[in-house]
Amino acid sequence: MFKSFNDILSKLEKQPQWKGIRQFQRLSKCWSEVVGATVAQQTRPYSISRDVLYVATSTPVWAQELKFKRRFILKKLNIQLGMELVDIRFSTAQWESNKKTNEISELQSPSWQKHPSYLVETLPLSPIKPKTPIKDPISAYQHWIKVMQMRSQQWPLCPQCQCPTPQGELERWSLCCLCAAKHWQS
Repeated sequence: MFKSFNDILSKLEKQPQWKGIRQFQRLSKCWSEVVGATVAQQTRPYSISRDVLYVATSTPVWAQELKFKRRFILKKLNIQLGMELVDIRFSTAQWESNKKTNEISELQSPSWQKHPSYLVETLPLSPIKPKTPIKDPISAYQHWIKVMQMRSQQWPLCPQCQCPTPQGELERWSLCCLCAAKHWQS
């Protein structure tokens, strides 16, 4: 006489009106497999309407990048899921990120932190405060030079040009990035 909640849900899901929800559930499960882990972290499918998939992206840059790849992604999704999606729309409008999510992703060492020129700041960016406000470009430039000299005092020297060089560049190329680039061009 009484039916379990799961039985009721499964009968509801089998009704034709639920076809779109079932498709969306299947798509959500395989999204990271289709687009890759990196893209999946920056995107979130949120709707299918009239055979168009709507995907939220974390930044406008991701939205633009994925617009160029949408035909490829669309083809993979249609093959994998047996769907007939006609387009994908990427937008930042539905991206919901809170401070906690951002903090977690920052802890996962973004790719820019892995660059050889990246420095963990031990000194403040501006250790020398000018006594008077800087008003002209020449004094601003001179102040910047002092700050850069203080920041680079402890860096090892490039063996080729003898300029202070971040340790990561020396570990990767055995030269500073400028000397490495010159070497590659020749």
